[in-house]
Amino acid sequence: MRYGWIPAIILLTLSSLALVWAAGEIRIEEWAVHTPRSLPHDTAVAPDGALWYTGIESNTIGTLDPATGQIKEYHLKIANSGPHGLVIDKEGNIWFTANYKGYIGKLEPQTGAITEFRMPDPSARDPHSIVFDKKGAIWFTVQDGNFIGRLDPPSRRITLIQLPAPHSRPYGIAVNSQGIPFFCEFGKNRLGSIDPATLKITEYLLPKDSRPRRLAITSDDLVYFTDFTRGYLGRFDIRNGKVEEWPSPGGRGSKPYGIAATPDGTIWYSESGLNPNTIVRFDPKILSFKTWQVPSGGKVIRNMAVTPKGDLFFASSGANKVGIVSVE
Repeated sequence: MRYGWIPAIILLTLSSLALVWAAGEIRIEEWAVHTPRSLPHDTAVAPDGALWYTGIESNTIGTLDPATGQIKEYHLKIANSGPHGLVIDKEGNIWFTANYKGYIGKLEPQTGAITEFRMPDPSARDPHSIVFDKKGAIWFTVQDGNFIGRLDPPSRRITLIQLPAPHSRPYGIAVNSQGIPFFCEFGKNRLGSIDPATLKITEYLLPKDSRPRRLAITSDDLVYFTDFTRGYLGRFDIRNGKVEEWPSPGGRGSKPYGIAATPDGTIWYSESGLNPNTIVRFDPKILSFKTWQVPSGGKVIRNMAVTPKGDLFFASSGANKVGIVSVE
């Protein structure tokens, strides 16, 4: 028996046609997305609580109403755009990275109108993860192009900042309470940050062979990251430069991936290398882990987002589903 695993009961609810996994402390519910082989990728939660996801292989942006199980999809104008990263502004507009076509898009849900913001440099061909800062600027990573980017929506201006070392592969990105973007360098054993005023990049060394993929920042500005290659959960404290890490319950091959921090500082993440994938909870107060299996198997959970209730919204890419983890 895997550490922390709790036997569960699987129920098929006819009202929503959703698979439910009731496992004591949590409840996991998943819904199939409309288009087959969509590979739902990133998730985001709108200010009104609406749940959104990207369908990278179906060229769609989708939204789920968990009360009814209804899913609505918006098809993008540019074929094979590869919608990847996802973020939502205060007005409810949906912003996404077109990972296959080199642009950032804006979807207005009420009208279905889509606006494209093209990369100014053709080598920035694969915008990846995306986040807003408190001033309304959009920050994003360009993995293969090796850039950190900033988009100013009112002026439409995009600024690209090259990383110091080639093949750094900037990946997950998040902004702390001071408005400083932090990002993972998936190709190196480093985290990075960028000064919003000067655009200077600072890098932070991690243990040898670390490959940080996604990160989440708590309200006290601790940076947690998933070490995909070594099977660790890591924590970086910008105040003293200290890096701490803990082996993930699933072991070296567990491939920790999608991660989120709830308002109380609890860390949740997925182990994408296990079959079925798991949802893992880490309590930083007592340094303990607990693990639950994903009912569909997950087949690589790449990202997750926190809802206003403190639940988790995630995408099971290979299973072609989106789901919610509710704390009972």
